[in-house]
Amino acid sequence: MQSQEEQLTGSAGKRPGPRSIGKSLSEHEHRSVSMHRQAIRKVLFPLLTPPRVERVPLMKAMGRGLAETIHAPTNLPPFTNSQMDGYAVRSSDTADGQGQLRVASPIPAGAVPAPLTGGTAAPIMTGALLPDGADAVVPVERAVPDHFPSPGLEATVRLPETAAGTFVRCAGSDLATGECALPAGTVLGPRQLGLLAALGITEVVVNQKLTVLLATTGDEVLEPGDKLAPGKIYDANNTLLESSMLQAGLNVVRAGIVKDEPGALSELLQIHTAHVDLIVTSGGVSAGAYEPVRQTMADHDVEFSHVAIQPGGPQGVGTFEGIPILAFPGNPVSCYVSFEMFLRPLLSEMFAAPTPRISFRAPLSHPLTSPPKKHQVRRGVLLANSTVRLEGGEGSHLLGALARSNVLVHIPEGISELAEGSEVEVWAV
Repeated sequence: MQSQEEQLTGSAGKRPGPRSIGKSLSEHEHRSVSMHRQAIRKVLFPLLTPPRVERVPLMKAMGRGLAETIHAPTNLPPFTNSQMDGYAVRSSDTADGQGQLRVASPIPAGAVPAPLTGGTAAPIMTGALLPDGADAVVPVERAVPDHFPSPGLEATVRLPETAAGTFVRCAGSDLATGECALPAGTVLGPRQLGLLAALGITEVVVNQKLTVLLATTGDEVLEPGDKLAPGKIYDANNTLLESSMLQAGLNVVRAGIVKDEPGALSELLQIHTAHVDLIVTSGGVSAGAYEPVRQTMADHDVEFSHVAIQPGGPQGVGTFEGIPILAFPGNPVSCYVSFEMFLRPLLSEMFAAPTPRISFRAPLSHPLTSPPKKHQVRRGVLLANSTVRLEGGEGSHLLGALARSNVLVHIPEGISELAEGSEVEVWAV
């Protein structure tokens, strides 16, 4: 099994065993990133049919993908109201900006005012219903005097010339009744949920969360907290992948560490196949002497290949007992990059959640080299001057560098070197 120790040992130290007999491409044939993503899309596609949706309260819909288009059931705002604390007026009464207007009864928010008569100005609060007859609002600080009179006292006020529609929010000016409020496929975040609440909506139909079985293989891997013995390492992959999956809105069944024993992985997977939608493993996918994931999948419809990406080249994709399975490599940065490059984008594309990574271009703060026949994904830091500094080296074991990074830097296949200042695509993570 190739896992977090691969960068130090390769296949050395593995117990003797037969070479993997899982279906695979030629050792010298590399699959492109887009081809591998398409292979994963194909095995995930049956999860879309029939659509699996549920109706949930708004606060249960956070981070979920909207499964239906929502049309505004009412105007937003529902009535014409004041944008400012000021005076509701007929604009024609302010034509010369010199006349005195009699102050009418004040209009607090939530009240239904009487119609405004000519020659009067009504003190109105922000958000209050504009009275019939009024077509503009003058902010109180522009009035003379620049404060509201005490309630109950007769008073006059001088206002500047004001055009119709000034500081007025018209009914339906944000959304009109029947207008599309949110299209199907929208990822529901605080802003979208706030809009739905403003429309009086309390429940929405969203895509059901997928349930993923997560398993790491390796005799050399220990659970964090166990006593660290010579030749052993602590498992980072389960925590790295589970947290990534939870952040992406998946339900995760964490199977723990599966030993490199014949039948152990198969037995574990068969226990869970009735209860999960997807299986993700890490480790055991390379071309070493004993690779338990490849061997377990020898009699199943799973193809192993080497993708033209660094890190994360060894990959497996297919089905186990009818359940889609993705087999990621075991080095921790490799499995993280695999999730970000292959699974997370397809979850966004196919299941409307999570929100796609923000992608933009930024100049390098220093030169770099890259293997020309691979799509390299480096870890980096977006600096205050908007340039990108690579963090750590190319090694797929450098968890410290990964933790310090805030972007993934993409160097496409076909590029071997870039000069300082060259622009690269980066994903905010």
